[in-house]
Amino acid sequence: MEAWVIVNPAAGRGRVGRLSGAILRAAREKGARAFLTEGPGHAAELARQAPNGARVVAVGGDGTVHEALSGVAGTDKALGVVPIGSGNDFARMLRLRRRPWPEALAHALFAPLRAVDLGYVNGLPFGASLGLGFDALVARKAFSAPPFLRGMPRYLYALALVLKDLNLPSARVQVDGEEVYQGPALLLAVMNGPTYGGGIPIAPMADPADGALHGVLAGRFSRLGVLGILPRLLLGRHLGHKEVRVYAGGHFAVEFDRPVEAHADGELLGAALRFQVELKPLGLLVVGEEEMPRQARPAPAV
Repeated sequence: MEAWVIVNPAAGRGRVGRLSGAILRAAREKGARAFLTEGPGHAAELARQAPNGARVVAVGGDGTVHEALSGVAGTDKALGVVPIGSGNDFARMLRLRRRPWPEALAHALFAPLRAVDLGYVNGLPFGASLGLGFDALVARKAFSAPPFLRGMPRYLYALALVLKDLNLPSARVQVDGEEVYQGPALLLAVMNGPTYGGGIPIAPMADPADGALHGVLAGRFSRLGVLGILPRLLLGRHLGHKEVRVYAGGHFAVEFDRPVEAHADGELLGAALRFQVELKPLGLLVVGEEEMPRQARPAPAV
């Protein structure tokens, strides 16, 4: 099986860039073709160019993985990950152990393949997570924050801006053709994996090989309500809140009364009124751990 290693030097706040020369050499010594991305969209382009049946290894964070995924989805190519990013929720979904990057690279290149479920939103693939509403709007504001703000201060700045003008849209949500909710909605996370945002356990029940997406809907929340539930969310104790609802299914149809922001695997998609979310069971070949999520099944031969 041919292997293409795609290295994003901007990932991990520049850490991958500092390691890129060594990573490229190591990949080529192991018989893989290795490439350094030159800007946004290049990882997706390279992944699309990889031949059928190839193993495509993304070196970086969730943004790099999301781009590579777009070039792998719907093909018989397999996706491996060397998680050296600031988020790494896709790697968490696959339960990849923490390893030094040389070991992680060898694992991505040579470990057995498995199949996991794959999500699509409005026809675009996503691996671990889809967020509609508040969390995506916070991410949008964070991108425009002053450059001297980094990490948590940057997030808190964006959070304050969104809370200041908090005005909940109204949502109509259908799951597998049945209307399950209509009313104000702070956010809806449709999850294939349990975490997003760099480890936030928004859907701890989600399993990427159970044949279902898991939707976590936060309904009517005030500014104080948002601040109050955040600590519970970070601890994974938010699901018992009276305004939090959980759904599972293979198809989510979501319509808002005005355009809302969306993100997939942490990458902003822009605002829209309607979202069609579909699951393709076992639609993605990946390199995971020997012990993958409990219901994982063997990958089809490639």
